[in-house]
Amino acid sequence: MTDLKDAIAFAQSIESKWAADMKMPDGQFVMTWDSGEKAPDDEMLGPVAHRGGHSGIVYRGGKLLAEWGDTNRADMTFSVAKSFLSLLAGLAVGDGLIRSLDDKVADYKLDDGFASAQNKDITWRHLLTQTSEWSGTLFGKEDRIDHNRVVGLQVAEGPKGTRRAMKTPGSYYEYNDVRVNRLSLCLLQLFKEPLPSVLKRRIMDPIGASNGWRWEGYRNSTVTIDGKPMVSVPGGGHWGGGIVISARDLALMGLLVAQGGVWNGQQLLPKGWTAELVKPCPVAPFYGLMWWLNTDRRQFAAASERSYFAFGWGSHIVWIDPDNDLVTVLRWVERKQAGGFVDRLLGALKQ
Repeated sequence: MTDLKDAIAFAQSIESKWAADMKMPDGQFVMTWDSGEKAPDDEMLGPVAHRGGHSGIVYRGGKLLAEWGDTNRADMTFSVAKSFLSLLAGLAVGDGLIRSLDDKVADYKLDDGFASAQNKDITWRHLLTQTSEWSGTLFGKEDRIDHNRVVGLQVAEGPKGTRRAMKTPGSYYEYNDVRVNRLSLCLLQLFKEPLPSVLKRRIMDPIGASNGWRWEGYRNSTVTIDGKPMVSVPGGGHWGGGIVISARDLALMGLLVAQGGVWNGQQLLPKGWTAELVKPCPVAPFYGLMWWLNTDRRQFAAASERSYFAFGWGSHIVWIDPDNDLVTVLRWVERKQAGGFVDRLLGALKQ
């Protein structure tokens, strides 16, 4: 299919400009530099891996349609880890560890992180939709660091990292990695087992993922649960760490979600959970439960409105398009130009 080759060639032409060693000339980590952070806010807490080259993979109807680059190489994925956290939250709901997403987290008595007047009314849904307005410091990072952070369709009130007045939980959307890490710690406390272990046993091994992926924590994120030390992993690579994984394994995760959480006849995710993931957040209709939506086609105009995405800085994209039965993974592309690939791929499929 000539046009499919054109789409792939275009994807290869928009490779990320991030350096292979993930550093700027002055030595700053490219992620913190790209988001405008300065010392001490930009202090690194987890490991950083050198990046590979651009790669991509496309499945249609559950069958491999196209593949290019080194799709077996494990690379940092940044905020795609958030979408994995949402799958683990689904397991917690299915196991009865979370009785309702609209329960207050404070009622679960995990620790004192939800005892304050600001945090006492935060629900699990607020954490999963990034509307929690959780206020505090976790692993040396204050939530203030990501105040006024602009990601996607957000509009900021001031420069990133500038403290702003807290709002009522559930009333305001803010893309905030400290709060995402707070969710991750909460899930760890529920499972009483390291999240990478839960993910491997319950999801990644059953779908046939490789053994090459890993989920790394911070040097200071070890906590004690039932007398055992466990590493709390971050929901991204903002300050290092996070999920390091191949395009092929990301595609398998995408296929599981696209298939309603069913794999070879086995219901791995609770029935109905994948539908819950893509319900628009009332105050941020472009966002579900740690998955981005194509509401009003504002992410990619050519993609179906029912499309949804796991996005990671750098950029990493897992695109699920139910209307065209597509699961597509793009690694290390310029995010602002990725729409050109979407246009070309969908055009090729119409041929």
